[in-house]
Amino acid sequence: MPIALLALAIGAFGIGTTEFVMMGVLPQAAADFGVSIPAAGYLITGYALGVVVGAPLLTVVAVRLPRKTMLLAMMALFTVGNLLFSLSPNQEFGVFFRFIAGLPHGAFFGAGAVVASSLVEPGNRAKAVSMMFLGLTMANVVGVPLGTLLGQQVGWRATFGVVAGIGVLALAAIARLVPHQGRTEASLRSELGAFRRPQVWFALAIVTVGMGGVFASLSYVTPMLTDVAGYSPHNVTLLLALAGVGMTIGNLLGGRLADRALMPSLYFALFGLAVVLAIFTITAHSKIGAAVTIFAVGITGFMIGPMMQTRIMQKAGGTPSLVSAAVQSAFNIANSIGAYVGGLVIAGGLGLVAPNMVGAVLSVLGLSIAAVSGALDRREAPVLAEA
Repeated sequence: MPIALLALAIGAFGIGTTEFVMMGVLPQAAADFGVSIPAAGYLITGYALGVVVGAPLLTVVAVRLPRKTMLLAMMALFTVGNLLFSLSPNQEFGVFFRFIAGLPHGAFFGAGAVVASSLVEPGNRAKAVSMMFLGLTMANVVGVPLGTLLGQQVGWRATFGVVAGIGVLALAAIARLVPHQGRTEASLRSELGAFRRPQVWFALAIVTVGMGGVFASLSYVTPMLTDVAGYSPHNVTLLLALAGVGMTIGNLLGGRLADRALMPSLYFALFGLAVVLAIFTITAHSKIGAAVTIFAVGITGFMIGPMMQTRIMQKAGGTPSLVSAAVQSAFNIANSIGAYVGGLVIAGGLGLVAPNMVGAVLSVLGLSIAAVSGALDRREAPVLAEA
């Protein structure tokens, strides 16, 4: 694999750390700002909103820039946003700076996926995308646990100061290792034109619904592990790292399977995710069972990422930047939908394990959409052959 993928993975590692470590240091930030934990939760919401808004907006603004320039610009904005957040004087500024830090998230991954796939032969493109996303999954194994520990021992501001430092490292690596890509020939009209393709919308729907199943479960995994499985809060960090290891394996496995047989592999991943989440409603009552299952959720859930990133770039034709960035918006919408619906069933008195069943249902719905998309592929194949 090209060394340039390492630079993209470093950027992905920083982005993954800043997105998820906020959950680990939320109590420290709430105490520092003098607000309640629910109020501090807007720091998480602000980032997610930045991702949803920034992915299409910044990609559109920079549509004619060379992709390497785009990557450098997005990583610079990411670094500044995190540095400003670490210096926030109050909650209101904190939410705003988290929004700023989230803006380049989707645009970076969108451009990065296109660059990664352009560096290798066609048969290795999904694998190359998964290597970039390796940084994101490794953030859950290394970045989030260490960032949480640093926040607990030194303060949450130190955590995000380090994240800004990772951004500087990523800037240097991209500048040094990523080859010049040249100016893209795409126009805003052609990028928007990709959204006229039904298969692009099917791909976004698969991500939004299918991945919503993952987030329905993972959003409430901490109280599941402590109040149902019986783990101490200190052990939860290790279990989340275990889930991160599963995500890393799933990401790499998903990239390799997608290069061999994308749609059959996607069916397998979504079906496996539905089964694992359904089983989690039972194994959540056992310490060993919960640990094994959360590892399996990480594997099956994150196999889907590189598959869908590759799928949507294929279906976008020669204008993949905007739709590639839109996948990241879809992932964050999936996060919001999963967390919301999972919270509804808990509030309705169905118990802390109920979000797992919600996740299983969402995964089956995602599988159904994928099946329709695959059927459309088969129906279009004879037409393309005749043409």
